[in-house]
Amino acid sequence: MIGRAQSPQTARLRQALARATTDTSRVLLLADLAASYRYSRFDSVQWYARKGLHLAWKIGYRKGEGRCLSRIGILMGERGNLPQALRTDLEALKINEESHDLEGTARTLNQTGLLYHALDDERPALAYFFRSKTIYERIRVRDDSQLISVLANIGASYTALRRLDSAAVFLNRAYQLTQQSRNVNQSCWGNPAPYVLRELGLLQGALGNTTQAIRYYRLSAQAAIPENDLRSSSRAYQYLAELYGRRQQPDSSVYYARKALVMGQSLPFIVGVVRTSNLLAETFQTRKQRDSTLKYMNIMLRAEDSLYDPHRIKQLDAIGFAEQQRLRELELERVQYMARMRLYALATGITVLVLVALLLWRNNKLQKQANAKLQALNQQVVQQKEEFMVQRDNLAQTLLELKQAQSQLVLREKMASLGELMTSVAQEIQKPVHQVRDFAGISQALCQELHAEFNKLALPDDDWEYLDETLQNLGQYQEKIVQAGRRANSIVLGMLEYASAEPSLRQATDLNVMVESSLRMAYHEMRGKHRTFNAALLPTLDPAVGMLDVVRHDLTRALIQLFLTAFNAVQQRQSLDEEGYVPQVAVSTRRLVKHVEVRVRDNGLGLTDELQNTIFQRFSTGNTTNERPGLGLPLSYDIIKSHGGALRVESREGEFTEFIMTLPVKAQPEAVASESASVEG
Repeated sequence: MIGRAQSPQTARLRQALARATTDTSRVLLLADLAASYRYSRFDSVQWYARKGLHLAWKIGYRKGEGRCLSRIGILMGERGNLPQALRTDLEALKINEESHDLEGTARTLNQTGLLYHALDDERPALAYFFRSKTIYERIRVRDDSQLISVLANIGASYTALRRLDSAAVFLNRAYQLTQQSRNVNQSCWGNPAPYVLRELGLLQGALGNTTQAIRYYRLSAQAAIPENDLRSSSRAYQYLAELYGRRQQPDSSVYYARKALVMGQSLPFIVGVVRTSNLLAETFQTRKQRDSTLKYMNIMLRAEDSLYDPHRIKQLDAIGFAEQQRLRELELERVQYMARMRLYALATGITVLVLVALLLWRNNKLQKQANAKLQALNQQVVQQKEEFMVQRDNLAQTLLELKQAQSQLVLREKMASLGELMTSVAQEIQKPVHQVRDFAGISQALCQELHAEFNKLALPDDDWEYLDETLQNLGQYQEKIVQAGRRANSIVLGMLEYASAEPSLRQATDLNVMVESSLRMAYHEMRGKHRTFNAALLPTLDPAVGMLDVVRHDLTRALIQLFLTAFNAVQQRQSLDEEGYVPQVAVSTRRLVKHVEVRVRDNGLGLTDELQNTIFQRFSTGNTTNERPGLGLPLSYDIIKSHGGALRVESREGEFTEFIMTLPVKAQPEAVASESASVEG
């Protein structure tokens, strides 16, 4: 692991640096590259950070300057030069704040807190950590590893202060976020899992759970391997050594302490070297191995000289005092600024109040002068208002009448044009339809003549069977053509009748007979189209219905259309091959007080809500899954309405559809008036 020179993120950052097209991007990438070496090779940290710093100075990029200077502060702190590290971090913090780099500010605050944590001065450390945490949570930085680092640092400080409940809250939160995050493996700061696991082990050790502590330390050391995190490995082995020492297991303690010392010296990680060499010196002193004791004592003293040098401690205290002074001065300036702002706001408020009072006095004077004129004009305005209201109402009524008249004229023109168009189209279609039907009849007669002539010839049996079958098929095809021609002719006649302005005569008709005959006609028509079609017909006719005055051919056409619609519905459901399904079409008549009711019900596929709303419209644009015969239902609706009746539909999709037709026992006055008007026209 020591032989590796970089973290997993370094190669990706180098590729990004090679592709960078701007100097500002290069500065930030150099800072990130320096961070990726922070726990594996300090020389590379210094090289990349200084290279980025010089480039930032060259282009005047203050944000990049602050970040690169912060990376140099990391290096100084790890090497034990804490005063210079603190001075560098405070300078970087100032630049971060001036350049409004919130992420850089939060990172530098976190580093500054770590310097105080290294000296076991936890209260200022916690102050810096919480300032950093506040910024990270406010800006919602996309790199979760930075917030995780701050949470773990807060937990470590609380562990050092023996506030173990608080420590557990922050460390568990850091561990949970590490497990859930998807970007910790992409950060230049690396995966924080080794550090979080190590601090969890330290917490378990403080709680007396040595087994759990050992487990977390070992997990930390394992997690540090892919990250090449020598510092975390050194710390994990150091804590293992100290724990085994307390458990009176000197061999294990010496083993892990030596591993920790080798890794710490390779960086060098001065704080770890001091604690590990001190542990080894005490262990060998207990064993009375003077040579080893002296060796590790010398290592410890050299490391302590660089870390706890009195001159450096005084420098650190002076820098810390200066920073406190600076913060107090900033706070004093802020308080003074807020006091000035309040004073300015008060003066501005008083000025505004005076101006408002003057304006109110002036407006009051002007208002009194204007009131006299307004009172004189008020009567004139009221009178004119009343006149205008009357004129407005008259104009509105006139406009409404004009709009209604215009709408009626437009509708009449459209209907007249539509009637002429239908008549023209029907007349144009009628001639070719007659020709097709006539030629089909002639062809059918010729087929019969050919059949008779071939009977007279002595043909072989095979040839005769072939000719007989061919002529029969041809005759059947001609019969279908004749039937289709009749159907087309009936449609054309219907269009001509519908478009005709001439009135139709009403005749007394037995409604039950008409309903039953229409049902049979529609069923045979459906059977002609689909030879395999069968359905159960369920008529229930009320003898009390009796005779009604109706236009026979119109009402018959409407009834046939309703029955065909029902047969199409059950035929479509029958084609789905549902087990146990029996197609049924029921029709019933019933005499009411003033009306006769006819119900046509099928157990087909049913109708959607959308189709129920548009099924009687002539030109509906909605898509439907059920087959509907063109304008048949809208025409049926108009025919029934012209008789003074009504047609509505009830349906449940997948179960049934029922058409309910009501006809008056006597012709409605509106229908009679309509027919009379048509005759007069």
